[in-house]
This record gives sequence, C-alpha cells and structure tokens, in this order.
Amino acid sequence: YAWDANEEYLFKAMVAFAMRRYSRKSTTQISNVLLCNVTDRVSFWFVVTDSSKNVTTVPGSEVEAAIRMNRNRINNAFLLSDKTLQFLKITSTLSPPVEPSTPVWLIVFGVVLCIIVAGIVFLIVSGIQKHKKRNEESTERDNLEEKVEVTLENGIPCEALDLKPGHSNGVFAADDERFTSL
Repeated sequence: YAWDANEEYLFKAMVAFAMRRYSRKSTTQISNVLLCNVTDRVSFWFVVTDSSKNVTTVPGSEVEAAIRMNRNRINNAFLLSDKTLQFLKITSTLSPPVEPSTPVWLIVFGVVLCIIVAGIVFLIVSGIQKHKKRNEESTERDNLEEKVEVTLENGIPCEALDLKPGHSNGVFAADDERFTSL
C-alpha cells in the first residue's frame, strides 16, 4: 500500500507507544521518533531521542526490547505480520506452534482401541458361527445315527446288516459254489 505522511505518523505513534509501555514513562512523544532515509520501497531507519534531554538517543537495546515487547501491536496496526514488517537487528518473534484441537496420542489411542474392539467382535461372531455349525453337524449326525445303528466289535464300528427276507449278504455269496455252504 502507499506509504504517506499518515502512515509515517502511525508508525511514529506506535514506536512512541512501545517506548512508553516498555520504560513506563510517559515522556516519549511522537516527535521523539525520527525517520531517516525513507525510500519508495518503505525502507528506512529510525532513532528514538530522549525527551528529557532532547539531544541524546535512547540506547538501541532499549528500543529493540520495546519493539520486541510490542511487536504484535505494531504488526496489527499496519495489518502486517513478522514476514512482511521486518525490523533489522531485531529477531522476529516466533509464533507458538499450532497444537491440534485433539492431542495426537488420543487419535492413536482411538485407532488402536477401534482395531482391538473390531478384533474382539470378529472373534465372538466367528465363535458363535462355529458353535452353530457344530450344533447343526451334531444334530445331523444324531439323525443319521438314529437311522443306522452302529455296532462296535473289537473297538471297530460295524454297520448292522439289514437282513430282511429277500436280501442276501454279499460277503457270503460266492461266485462259484466250491466251498461248503454254511
């Protein structure tokens, strides 16, 4: 934006304000802030004089401390930031790191907890399905066992023969009648 006499006045007022707040004296006036070597690109250097003596300048360390203490107010007055309003020999104030509204550990904890809960639910559901399947298989076996009686001989299951009239046992049927019949 255009740098004119009004902008210069505002800058001087802000520096005077910073000096008053820093030194806790109300002796610093706008006339005590002197701008030197102002260029078209808004580049200049400034000096703050002591109002009681009006000849001596305020030490640079005091001016730097006052600017550093009130930097936010100066930036806001010009609607600028530390990147756009630069004071040479005065380090810019670092803004505090941005912290997310939710702590990172809480997000990680939530994800891990969801995975664990999903695993537990999966194990419970698969166990119930296996149990139902086992029950269905056992009822089918019970139904089959009711139909076919299984006898055990020497610990080996043998099926009972259905010896109704008209049926012959294939074990004892011989192809040729060489052997003695029983």
